[in-house]
Amino acid sequence: MSYRDIRNFTEMMRALGYPRLISMENFRTPNFTLVAEILKWLVLRYDPNTDIPMDVDTENDRVLFIKSVAQFMMTKAHIKLNTKRLYGADGLSVKELLKVTTVLYNATQKSNKSNENDAGSTYLPRKIDFNSKVSELKMARQLASEITVKGSSLHQLLGREVELREIRTASVARPLDLNEIEKNIENSVNEAQSDLEKTKNQLDNIASDEANLGAKIEKRKAELERNQKRLKNLESVRPAFMDEYEGLENDLEGLYKTYIEKYRNLTYLEQQHEHMNKTELDKFNESDNPLKAAMRAREEHDNMIRRRLDSAGSETDDEEDVEDDEMLVGQDDEDDAGGAKQGKPKVVGSMAGGLDSDDGSEGLSSGSEGMEDGLLDDDDEDDDEDDDEDDIQGGGADGDSDDNF
Repeated sequence: MSYRDIRNFTEMMRALGYPRLISMENFRTPNFTLVAEILKWLVLRYDPNTDIPMDVDTENDRVLFIKSVAQFMMTKAHIKLNTKRLYGADGLSVKELLKVTTVLYNATQKSNKSNENDAGSTYLPRKIDFNSKVSELKMARQLASEITVKGSSLHQLLGREVELREIRTASVARPLDLNEIEKNIENSVNEAQSDLEKTKNQLDNIASDEANLGAKIEKRKAELERNQKRLKNLESVRPAFMDEYEGLENDLEGLYKTYIEKYRNLTYLEQQHEHMNKTELDKFNESDNPLKAAMRAREEHDNMIRRRLDSAGSETDDEEDVEDDEMLVGQDDEDDAGGAKQGKPKVVGSMAGGLDSDDGSEGLSSGSEGMEDGLLDDDDEDDDEDDDEDDIQGGGADGDSDDNF
């Protein structure tokens, strides 16, 4: 233990943000509770998701805690700690704690410097030459494929280890047969000698093979030169039909230009034709609307006339209505006076209308005659309205004919 180590340790813990003040006198005597608390804080600072038993009440719990901390630091941070010094919890344990605190303190210092540099200067991305890494990438892929193949073969062989172990032990335990070994050695020697003779024969035939290959190469070169000369002659000769071909090609170019021009004009004319048809159809629809309205009005008028005729026929057949008409004709004077005073119209005869008279009998006959006259007048009015509508339709047709055509 040294004064410098304890001072550095306390300063580093203060810089890392340890919540408790550590005095230099705390490690004069063994203080396991403080060491355990510092170890817990350092482990959680290094990895907050770690799972280490934190109970230090009994001796076995303390031993288990120190072992788990040392194993964690060895696997995660590659820091080897002396468990005996940590368990002693005296000044010698400061050296072991200083190993962990130094790593964390240096990491915080580097991060602070990098943040300052980033704040002071703009970030420049690092240039990476990907072309130089292509070969390494191919090699890595090849090695990965080889590793998978080797791993699968190794797995299969390990699966057969039980059978192979018995065969291997049986072959090892079997006594050696010298005659068989001698025969195998002689066979291997004879095979090696035959291979040696084959190689010697091949070496002897190299000269003849070289001569044959040289003759073939010269022959191929002569054929190549001859074909090249023939190609040049063919390129220099102009065919007899070439002039005619060029003339036809020029004519084709002119015909293509005229075709394009006519096709463009045709498409334009078709577009204009469609536009004119559309405008004429719109005008026809606009002119057809008044005709449809007139026809609808005429149908409504015809329906109204039919309803009037039906009501008039029912009134002539009803006796009570006739008696009411006679009573109304007998009271002409009172109705005239009342109508003049009150401003009401005088009712004479039936609902179909009739002529005014002082006598009741004449009023009845006039009522019937007025009914017939009313029917005739209605027919005349229908004919006049039909003529008027025909005139309107004819005028509309004449007036729209100029617009349509």
